[in-house]
Amino acid sequence: MIQIRCSITTVHPRAGCVAAALRPDNLPGMTTTAEGDRVITTMTGTKTRSLIASVDDYLMNLAIAEDACSVAPRGQGNSADNNSASISR
Repeated sequence: MIQIRCSITTVHPRAGCVAAALRPDNLPGMTTTAEGDRVITTMTGTKTRSLIASVDDYLMNLAIAEDACSVAPRGQGNSADNNSASISR
């Protein structure tokens, strides 16, 4: 079976916050990390249609995470550190 992999990289002033907001929605085969001002999400799967649906869902979640992080108080998920980024829900 063919393994399909895609990676989405976006730039955000509060990348740690955005990554932390996205992580709870990750499906198996998805990883989300913050590196500096970038959020990097990698997805793997074996079915093209499923991967496309996951990308579509991810982009909607990304828009919501950006909005949430733009109004979250400073200090909430403000770190680009992958392990310490968090946001209150």
